[in-house]
Formats: sequence, structure tokens, C-alpha cells
Amino acid sequence: MRHQKKQHKLSRDLGSRKALLKSLACSLIVHEKIKTTLPKAKALKPGVEKIITRAKVNTLANRRLLIKSLGKEKVVKKLLEVVGPRYQERKGGYLRIVKLEPRRGDAAKMAIIEFV
Repeated sequence: MRHQKKQHKLSRDLGSRKALLKSLACSLIVHEKIKTTLPKAKALKPGVEKIITRAKVNTLANRRLLIKSLGKEKVVKKLLEVVGPRYQERKGGYLRIVKLEPRRGDAAKMAIIEFV
């Protein structure tokens, strides 16, 4: 049974899944809107919302933690200087998932994940 199992596995092992979510998070922060499959968008949302909450306070400790989790200093710089101050007054709910029609090749459920 899957009681209390909140993590989406996405048919990948741990290393591949972490790399995929890290890459999707960096793309989302840089482009502010990405088109992906619905399960990937749902798996990405909680992690990125925690990252944005951390980016609202621009301290050296938070910068280092964000670099540790995202791996790219350019992305962290945009996060701390642009995205974090934008949501300073907002308590949560920074992302929106919009469902699209299925992909033509394999009928996978597609979605756009974007900043509110």
C-alpha cells in the first residue's frame, strides 16, 4: 500500500529523478514558464515553492543553501534578486499548473507550470 508516500517516482531511480527535478527547477526559474508532463509538474511544484520561500530572505546562508540545491550561481542570483522580492508579501502558492491537451505522439498528459 502507498499510505503516507508523497514522493513521485517518475519511473526513475533516485539519481536520475533528482537530476531531472533540479534541471526542471533551473529551467522554470530562468524562463518563468515551462511546458512538461503533468506528473513532472506535480512533482516539481513542492520543491520549487520551498526554494522560493527560502529566496525571499537574501542572506549569505540562504544563498549557499540555494546554490547547494540548484547548483548554478546564475540561477540563484536571479532567484534572489528578481523572484524572491516579487513574492515578498505573498505567504505561499507561487506556482500555477495549467493542464493542456495530451501530447500527440504518446498521449501523455501535458501541463504548463508557471509563476503566479
